[in-house]
Amino acid sequence: MLLNPNFSVSQPDIAAPGVNILAATSPLHRSQEGGYTMLSGTSMATPHVSGIVALLKAVHPDWSPAAIKSSIVTTGIQSVTFGSPSCLNNLISITTLSMELTLYILNLQNLDAAWRNNPSGFPIFAEGSPQKLADTFDYGGGIVNPNGAAYPGLVYDMGTEDYINYLCAMNYNNTAISRLTGNLTVCPIEEPSILNINLPSITIPNLRNSITLTRTVTNVGASNSIYRVMIEPPFGTSVSVKPNVLVFNHKTKKITFTVTVTTAYQVNTEYSFGSLTWTDGVHIVRSPLSVRTEFLQPYI
Repeated sequence: MLLNPNFSVSQPDIAAPGVNILAATSPLHRSQEGGYTMLSGTSMATPHVSGIVALLKAVHPDWSPAAIKSSIVTTGIQSVTFGSPSCLNNLISITTLSMELTLYILNLQNLDAAWRNNPSGFPIFAEGSPQKLADTFDYGGGIVNPNGAAYPGLVYDMGTEDYINYLCAMNYNNTAISRLTGNLTVCPIEEPSILNINLPSITIPNLRNSITLTRTVTNVGASNSIYRVMIEPPFGTSVSVKPNVLVFNHKTKKITFTVTVTTAYQVNTEYSFGSLTWTDGVHIVRSPLSVRTEFLQPYI
């Protein structure tokens, strides 16, 4: 996919089943049989994620849209076992209020093969020209994982103020933002950095030397939890996180941390990819990290 070099919001967020999906169709469709056919594409992947969002909202009715998005992105599967019959027999029953929702999904435990490789072991390439290896801009946080998303441990949540800061960072004026919020809204004197918007991914499109940004995580797991950071720095960069250990208890539910990314390059580069992961030994909360070094503005 194409990414605006000055835009710091990575897309897509997640990958979902979208190839050869048995789908309802018009009886006039040339390949239909009994009102169904096999279809592929984003229109097939989207309903999978929409259904998972509905299930998550049923389990966690107090979660915001940002919290649900975070739970999906940060628990995406980075590997999958091919050819295992046990992959097809995991049944999850979720009961909320008086409604029981049952979802058959892949059993994504005991993973032992990189899903970024195809079943033959060869790397997966993204469609398009020129052809390239698939990366975060193709699959986001990984393959959507309903099991993990239901109990992510930590979430990157956002409230009204976060969205206002995002609009201010995108140079919307006070009049336009006030019209949207329905209240008189004034952007901060110091313009917010879009890099500090509390997204579950980090994208730096024009790194020069070093930059520090912030994120805040909310504990939605056990009250007394300790999370430690694991860093996979993008090639040619170093990444540090402070604090590198997060201690939650019945009083501390949210913790803000800083991420400092430093490049070793002195020239413009393409994007390179890594990750920032928090884990308590049970949960794995992974944020995709995408960095592009830019010292000279490219001529267009």
